[in-house]
Amino acid sequence: MQWQAIAVGLIPSIGVALVFWLGMRAVIRADRNERAALARIEQEDAQAAAQAPGAAPAPSSPAQSSAEQPSAEQPSSAPPRDETASPS
Repeated sequence: MQWQAIAVGLIPSIGVALVFWLGMRAVIRADRNERAALARIEQEDAQAAAQAPGAAPAPSSPAQSSAEQPSAEQPSSAPPRDETASPS
């Protein structure tokens, strides 16, 4: 009778652990597949840029492209936000 009480106490924890493990495995696999796809796309872009005569190489990420190119600040038609004010 005592082993049944132990089993009833452990089965929910084991079930939650299994669901957590399956979820984390899915997230890690999705991240790995996304990184592989991005690497493949970047490699294809680099090959296309190398084959194109006289073409400038494309930046590998948007952060690099914005840092390398001077940005032309355009005035916004919206008034500036006051970030110190608390929302009401």
